Amino acid sequence: MPSPSDRVERTGVPLARRLGGYGDAVALITEDGTVSYRDLAGRVEGAARRLGETRRLILIAGAHKIDLLVTYLAALSAGHPVLLAPGDRPDGLDSLIAAYRPDVVVRGCDSAGHAVLEEVRAGSAHLLHPDLALLLTTSGSTGSPKLVRLSHRNVQANAESIARYLDLATTDRAATTLPMHYCYGLSVIHSHLLRGAGVILTPRPITDPRFWELFRTARGTSFAGVPYTFDLLDRTGFDRAELPDLRYITQAGGRLAPDRVRAYAELGRRRGWKLFVMYGQTEATARMAYLPPELAARHPEAIGRPIPGGTFRLDPVADGPAGTGELVYAGPNVMLGYAHSPDDLQLGDTLGGELRTGDLARQRDDGLYEVVGRRSRFAKIYGLRIDLQQVESRLAEKGLRICCVPGADELVVAVENGDEAAAREAAARAAGLPVGAVRACVVDELPRTATGKPDFHAVHELARSHEPATVIPPKPGPDTAALRAMYADILHCPNVTDDSSFVSLGGDSLSYVRMSVRLEQMIGHLPEDWHTTRIGDFTPRRRHRWPAVETNVLLRAVAIVLIVGSHIHLFAVLGGAHVLLGVAGYNFARFHLSEAERTERMRRTLRSVGRIAVPSMVFIGCVIAVTGEYRVTSAFLLNGILGPPGWTIEWRYWFVEAIVYILLAAGAVLAIPLADRAERTYPFPFAMGLVTLGLLTRYAVVPVDDGLNRILTASVVFWLFALGWAAAKATTVRRRLCVTAAIVATVPGFFFGDTQRELVVIGGLCLLVWVRSVRCPTALIRVAGVLASASLYIYLTHFEVYLPLREKYPWPAFALSLLAGVIYWQAVTFTVRLLATVSRTRMSPRRTPRTAVAPTACGPARCRHSSGNQLARRRGSLPPREAPEIVADASIA
Repeated sequence: MPSPSDRVERTGVPLARRLGGYGDAVALITEDGTVSYRDLAGRVEGAARRLGETRRLILIAGAHKIDLLVTYLAALSAGHPVLLAPGDRPDGLDSLIAAYRPDVVVRGCDSAGHAVLEEVRAGSAHLLHPDLALLLTTSGSTGSPKLVRLSHRNVQANAESIARYLDLATTDRAATTLPMHYCYGLSVIHSHLLRGAGVILTPRPITDPRFWELFRTARGTSFAGVPYTFDLLDRTGFDRAELPDLRYITQAGGRLAPDRVRAYAELGRRRGWKLFVMYGQTEATARMAYLPPELAARHPEAIGRPIPGGTFRLDPVADGPAGTGELVYAGPNVMLGYAHSPDDLQLGDTLGGELRTGDLARQRDDGLYEVVGRRSRFAKIYGLRIDLQQVESRLAEKGLRICCVPGADELVVAVENGDEAAAREAAARAAGLPVGAVRACVVDELPRTATGKPDFHAVHELARSHEPATVIPPKPGPDTAALRAMYADILHCPNVTDDSSFVSLGGDSLSYVRMSVRLEQMIGHLPEDWHTTRIGDFTPRRRHRWPAVETNVLLRAVAIVLIVGSHIHLFAVLGGAHVLLGVAGYNFARFHLSEAERTERMRRTLRSVGRIAVPSMVFIGCVIAVTGEYRVTSAFLLNGILGPPGWTIEWRYWFVEAIVYILLAAGAVLAIPLADRAERTYPFPFAMGLVTLGLLTRYAVVPVDDGLNRILTASVVFWLFALGWAAAKATTVRRRLCVTAAIVATVPGFFFGDTQRELVVIGGLCLLVWVRSVRCPTALIRVAGVLASASLYIYLTHFEVYLPLREKYPWPAFALSLLAGVIYWQAVTFTVRLLATVSRTRMSPRRTPRTAVAPTACGPARCRHSSGNQLARRRGSLPPREAPEIVADASIA
């Protein structure tokens, strides 16, 4: 072991030794204040004295805290090699400590914000090469003993190169949006401190509004992002953010789809900032190439040109795509080599300044380089050589967020919030494989590493792990086994776990009627957010004498009774259908506007349209074929567009047409990325905006129909649907008052002076806003549940039932009308279930899986997981597979 006297001449990393030269310029900005370069240099000098004269290996758990950064810079300035480890993963930290036996460990700060040094030994247990400055984990190897060895020259040269092509100045201020232990995030700190620029040091994610408050207050000029960062920016409404000092954004850490690059480059052009697309690896300290911002919109697929001081060449690769080769980089920022154990820390440069990147690339005629794949990301399946990255890129163009890994004679695809069958088919087409050779695992969120990159190891585990979930001592609560059985029975999904919820299992507005009634009976009380609550989180409540039923269920049941009874002339209480328009909007906002991605929302909306339109078209078509009573346009739900002017019997089905048109319009609006982001960011204002839009036709500002049929026209009654939507999003008393005021102000005068009708509509919609549930006798709830579930079908069939009987037998006509609708509902439900069973049977893979597996959420060809990242943290836990939605939708009635 080296003795304390074994000291070497060392200069450290220059950027860490020259901080004081920038005087009183601001170096660090936090929520608590600022630190000048003069102050920072003094703190670094003091920390260096604490570390001592003897050169030692210092492990620092990286985090965006001032004193940890000071300790890191002190080690660099004094020449102590630093092993910079992730501070958010204690298990990975412990494994690195065990593998490399650092002389000093800095795990974090005390309550006063001072770094806590654990002096393992006074001297050093290692032979440390004089050039060694920094040890970093490679992407995806967090916690692994494999480290990248970087020299003082590597760190300094890369910082200088980045500062040069970004044209950094003392006026720049960059926010820490990426982990400090990640080479990309660290390079932001290095390059800015090199030029005397400011670093906005914050641990807050970009999804936190306080991050942007600090960014604006500190007059931030830049931030860095990996592809996942841009996904988060999309969700936070970044395109509308007011950031007057923003000068540029950098992107690296993985390929960003060309359309996204182009979109952000255009956004930056409009808003006055630039987008730098960059390419790099930890092995090159951080950066190897950059795409000049002026070329981003025109060449979004390129990585650009080598950074100043670096060069590229292409080496031929056997079986590689024509015109491509392995990208080889040379430059002063190329690592010394890898370290697999402490013995490797004494090694010098083993690569000679040249790095084989492992990426397949080509050089275009304009001199720009383009990465087309990765050598390690090719798989041989069924004798075909599959480029996994190319498969991911093709599916990303179709709106699917996926991650591909090779399995045993199959392609494993993890897809984020997508349709399992569609993902398998799309992946099979993109890879040129049979569908049976693709296994799809649907997850709520793709597994990612701490740096936001895809976690391929976790995806492998998604596919091959069949171990039962970790057993957690149960909380006092209802019988979760009975709850799971009930969910499986109602939703026809055999793979239900305690992590499942009604929405995650694909529940819709029909099945939720039955579910809410039975769930109330089992747990004693129905929480307001029961449809998104995990089964394992339900807690028993004191049972009331009368159970509760959701108000919108009662409204559906009462409204259909009023509709049928009024048509038979048993009584004259009109307005039920218009109340149902509000209920439809309420249910749409509840069940379709979940956290799912935009494409998934579109798919669910179109599914609902099909579940409404198909049974309606089939029934009306059969009536036309038998009686010839209606025009053919009615069978295709086109009476509102192609039908005759004025009232005719075709207008009996106006309600079905209106709902179909409105749902299609709502889906089209939310298919627009800007509208989708607006709805997610401002759900209630967005809904009220739709109400305002609907009032343009309600008050004939935009003239549509001046006749009596205007109260039946989809574009005119749309505002009622929007009011129901707003009611679902009104989560505070103030917002409910706002919706109530809109109802009371806009309904009067719509029904040509029919005050009774107006009062029914106002009362029904206000109940929807203010009363979430009502307590009723159990028998009444059961009847209401059946009527609410069958309400669409009762509406469709009752015209053909009551007309022959109305004059002589009104009450039997009433009863038979309800009964006929219930029978048609059951017939449709049975038919759809049968078709779904046949479809699943045909789609089942013919080959037998190699391993016999107990019933789990992951089968040989398809699986469903509630959270890929959760599984990456809890290895072996398999959340449930999404159940197909196979029951007819009754959200409209």
